[in-house]
Amino acid sequence: MVYFCYIDESGTPQIPGNTSHYILCGISIPVKYWKRCDRQINSIKTKYGLATAEIHTGWIKREYLEQSKINGFDTMSYAERRSAVISARTSELYRIKKSNNPKALKQAKKNYAKTEAYIHLTFNERMCFLREIADTIGRWSYARIFAECIDKVFFDPTKASHSTDEQAFEQIVTRFEYYMSNVCRDGEDNYGLLIHDNNETESKKLTSLMKIFHARGTFWTEIRHIIETPLFVDSSLTGMVQIADLCAFALRRFFENGETDLFNRIQPRFDTRHGKIVGVRHFTNDSCTCNLCKAKSEQKV
Repeated sequence: MVYFCYIDESGTPQIPGNTSHYILCGISIPVKYWKRCDRQINSIKTKYGLATAEIHTGWIKREYLEQSKINGFDTMSYAERRSAVISARTSELYRIKKSNNPKALKQAKKNYAKTEAYIHLTFNERMCFLREIADTIGRWSYARIFAECIDKVFFDPTKASHSTDEQAFEQIVTRFEYYMSNVCRDGEDNYGLLIHDNNETESKKLTSLMKIFHARGTFWTEIRHIIETPLFVDSSLTGMVQIADLCAFALRRFFENGETDLFNRIQPRFDTRHGKIVGVRHFTNDSCTCNLCKAKSEQKV
């Protein structure tokens, strides 16, 4: 059996950076189910007028202020909504430009570009879309989620001897390797391929790191089932990496803000062993009372 493990991150690996947590998340799919998964996701995207759009959860989940200022926005067609929002945004860009504030203009242009694909949907519709995607993931009994969720307040690079992103990657590789070993049947070999959202800096670093893992193993295990170094792909063109983005975002919002909506929907896919969650770890201090840390603490008693 061959497995693809699609990987994406949420939050910044830098310390302190602008997020308290750094999440690296992988979702593993047996190759024979890839087309089924892709069709299901595309069907939901088409339903919401997002057939050609990238699922970028962080931008989808934001409030779009101009929508609240358009009279009767909820009753408009998708085309009418899009036209009204574009008009409002164009007017706002002219206003900012006249105020001679280059920084604000640059930020507004970025925000508009990142959210342009979703402006025909109300906030509630966008949340329904994300929930449908998350529910679909939760029903993929053959999929497994692996994630390293690092609370950067308690991460010391000098003690760890590597950076947050390197630790997270080593953890994902290790857990994916263990999973494929655990699901091997007699006489059957499992092989896996890592497919990572493209980032020029990360691609060079993680490719070098994976070569070391192939030669020496990770700290915990030899690499017998993962082939090649990661393939780095454009997430806008690879739907399943977008699914990893949603999972990573859901995990970060859970650990940073206690948001459970999307988290609870994908939790059934966390890799487990003998009834214990082994695929997802919250790297933090011993006093954390989140569901994952609490369950881990109870298992030790």
